Amino acid sequence: MDRTQLIDVTARRAAEHTNGRPLAAEDINRVLEALFGTVEHPGSIAEALRAKETVILGSFGSFQATDGTAAFRPGKALDEYLQGKTG
Repeated sequence: MDRTQLIDVTARRAAEHTNGRPLAAEDINRVLEALFGTVEHPGSIAEALRAKETVILGSFGSFQATDGTAAFRPGKALDEYLQGKTG
C-alpha cells in the first residue's frame, strides 16, 4: 500500500466510523505529514524520538530510539490481530 492508497482507505474508514462524515484526503495527508514528517521537515514522532522520548500509540505499539535508530514495537492488540486471534 502506498501513501495515496493509505490516504484513500483512511478517508473511507473515517466516513464509516463517523456516521458518514468524510475527512478530506488533504486533511489526512496533513495529519500524516505532521506525525511522520517529510524529507524537509521532521514530524512530531521524529522530534519526540530525537528528544529521547518513547511514543506510545495505545495497543497499536510504540516507537523508540535505540542507538540513533528508530524502532517500532507492536502492541498486544496489533500482534493479536496479525496472528488472527481477533477481528
